[in-house]
Amino acid sequence: MNFEKSCGAIVYRKHYGNTEILLIKHIKSGYWSFPKGHMEDGESETDTAIREIKEETNIDISIDDSSFRETVVFNPRRDTRKEVVYFVARATSFEAIPQEEEISEIRWVEISQAPTHLAYDNDKLIINRVRSYLAMSKI
Repeated sequence: MNFEKSCGAIVYRKHYGNTEILLIKHIKSGYWSFPKGHMEDGESETDTAIREIKEETNIDISIDDSSFRETVVFNPRRDTRKEVVYFVARATSFEAIPQEEEISEIRWVEISQAPTHLAYDNDKLIINRVRSYLAMSKI
């Protein structure tokens, strides 16, 4: 069995008093999700998340990796097991530019509305956990 590992983040910003989440729409699948990508040799999980989010969206982020870390494991193909690690990250820049090869659209969505855009149950579950985390953190 093959093993793949990706890392990403649920990127948020405060906008006019609301908490917004950054969502990306993949060209290949047409689904909305969170920015993430494959780890490269020698990278830490947070290094991967920071690099991939910058590549896919042009957004700079700040991750506190000691406080929120969620892992999703699934089989994208019969012979492959994939692990995706997500962090919570605060956006430190806001001009989103989609990576032409992979991303068709980028959207900031109010956090309570995010689940209506997401196709995967795992993503919806993570959004609920992030909402609780951010509420407890009083961010």
